[in-house]
Amino acid sequence: MIRFVRGDLAATGADGVVVAMGGMGFAVRVSDTTRAALPPVGSEVALRTHLVVREDALDLYGFADDAERGLFEALIGVNGVGPRMALAICGLGTPPALAAAIGGGDTAYLAKAAGVGRKTADRVVLELRDAVGAVGAGPDPAGGTRGGAREGLVALGFAPDDVDAVLATAADDMDEEALIRHGLAALAR
Repeated sequence: MIRFVRGDLAATGADGVVVAMGGMGFAVRVSDTTRAALPPVGSEVALRTHLVVREDALDLYGFADDAERGLFEALIGVNGVGPRMALAICGLGTPPALAAAIGGGDTAYLAKAAGVGRKTADRVVLELRDAVGAVGAGPDPAGGTRGGAREGLVALGFAPDDVDAVLATAADDMDEEALIRHGLAALAR
């Protein structure tokens, strides 16, 4: 299996990038999140990769870091989620933000990805909620006091990314009620 590629970024396009190395150009499909982290064309780039072998094609998917690749690999393990759909989900945000959305059951956020409907988003949450900690979710991804506070703040209409950013600034010893008060104070500004 090809686990990474390192070379010059030869081209970028809607379908991915081309990494030149050893006299060859490797087409690598990337998420919008990884695309945003890429250096300018002509610069050296290193991508973690996952090779998908199909009967009619070999597709190489590339990621800025191991956390995004791990999330992608977890997503393609969900029934009904193929590599392109998993890549679209990875493009919604950073791995910690996506893991928090999955852990918090935020299916509306996941359904923003191209090709992902409400039922697929529900399935992703159901199958991965307990596993998101293994893909680099950060503190308390699967629930607990932070997960409960996050769900409460998102239910009040605050954007999941804003809630995650505010909760990341909270003290570790806060209970759920204190976390919600902290979140409300910061998000109401």
